Order: sequence, then structure tokens, then C-alpha cells
Amino acid sequence: MPELPEVEALREFLDENLVGKEIARALPVAVSVLKTYDPPVSALDGTTVTAVGRRGKFLDIEASGPGRPDGLHLLIHLARAGWLQWRDVLPTGLPRPGKGPLALRVALTGGDGFDLTEAGTTKRLAVHLVHDPADVPGVARLGPDPLADGFDRDAFAALLAGERRQIKGALRDQSLIAGIGNAYSDEILHVARMSPFKPVQNLTEEETTALYEAMRTTLTEAVERSHGVAAGRLKAEKKSGLRVHGRTGEPCPVCGDTIREVSYRDSSLQYCPTCQTGGKPLADRRLSRLLK
Repeated sequence: MPELPEVEALREFLDENLVGKEIARALPVAVSVLKTYDPPVSALDGTTVTAVGRRGKFLDIEASGPGRPDGLHLLIHLARAGWLQWRDVLPTGLPRPGKGPLALRVALTGGDGFDLTEAGTTKRLAVHLVHDPADVPGVARLGPDPLADGFDRDAFAALLAGERRQIKGALRDQSLIAGIGNAYSDEILHVARMSPFKPVQNLTEEETTALYEAMRTTLTEAVERSHGVAAGRLKAEKKSGLRVHGRTGEPCPVCGDTIREVSYRDSSLQYCPTCQTGGKPLADRRLSRLLK
């Protein structure tokens, strides 16, 4: 799943390649992709892209034009298996619904544009066209951006105050902190040398500071690695930079212990026992607790 660093890199790429260009047509291909109908997607025709922003894991493409002085926002959430593919020359002709992974195509008047694609049979990629991003429930409920200038250690500690759940789940909650998913929560906890199942209420002041610093450095370094990387290579760049997530059975790059996994019905987490759980393995079941 694309998370904050990859979406930020896509934002930078689109800011360089899309802003100032005119949209000829936006073509929904998959029935499930478009989540709003007023204004209609045809309202984008003839508008000019004025800005590209990021809201958590959402891309926000802003466009305006004749009859649209208030602007439109095309909000894109790539979900687990979605991706954006830039094309310097788009294929001619109309795409055929139900054929392949293509979900939506945005064609520019210059002949270039981008496709939104989604692999697999579970379709979660979501596109909203609205006047105000706050009209999208997933955007309206977002917590603060962890890389925002004003998001300091004290602001982070204030968010965690009163939390009673495990730290892994708290980091992934978009209404608490925006942009962190399964992969980078694993990476952050590894850097912080902390069990994913540690209860938030048990964090000491020093541990809260360590977790905050691990979050900021992990995400900042991931964004810097992705800076300037073409959209088509971002997935490979993400995987190459991960130290524990997705690396079950490999040696930990810090201590050399074997990276282990806890599996769930539709996801898994990875961790290093020596770095994070005092050398003790976590039971591999949904309600796992640190073995004592």
C-alpha cells in the first residue's frame, strides 16, 4: 500500500509534470472507482491543473477554469493495490471497461496524462471529485501530518494521551496521525526498538520521545530517498529502503537476528526480536501478546 513517502513523491512528480496543463477529459473505466457524482467527472473537461497537494495518503489535484472559479479537487486514494502511471503519450481511443487493471484515465490536451490502475480482484481504489476536500469523509477525519512543521514532540505526546491500545494500531490510525500504514509503522517501531504490541499507556516520557524521533527520521529519510524518483520506480524504491517490513526470515540489518512475522487474516507485521522484544518471539495469532 502506498503510504506517506510514496504519495508525497507522487505529489512532487505531478507538481512538476501536471500543474499548468489543461485536462481534456477524465475517463472512469472501472465502475467502482468514482465515489462521487456531483459535480460530474465531466466538469474537469477544459479545466487547468493549478496545484497538487497531499492529505495523508490522499493525492489532491486541484483544477479550475471557465465556469469553475471556485476550483475542483480530484482526490485519489490508491488503497492497497492502486497506482498512478504517467504516460507521455496516452493510447488513442477510448479504454474498454472490464479489461485489465485500468480504473481511470486523465487525458491532457497535449496528449499526455496518467492512468490509475489497481491490481487484484478486491477493488478499493477511490476517486472523489469535490469542491472542498473536507467533503470527503476520509479526508475530513484525518489527524495531523507527522511531517508538518508544527507537529513537535509535545503535540505527538498530546495525541497519545488517553490511548489504551497497542502502539502499532495507534500509528496506523489515520484519524490519529495521517499517512502511516502497515509498512512504515513496522519500520518506525524497529528504529524505536519497541514491540508493536506495547500498550500506548505504558510508554515512558523517554519512550515517547524515542518513538517521535523514530517516526520523523524514518518518514523523512523515506521521502528523501523517493525525491526525484520517477513514478514507475517508486514501488521498487520503497521496498529497497525497508529494513524489516516484508523481510521475514532475513537477518536484521542492525543486530543480525532473524526477522520474524505475525500474520493476520489479510495482513502481517514484521519485527526483530533482539531489537524490539528482548529476544522473545511474539505469538503468531491475532490477539498476540508478548510472551513473558
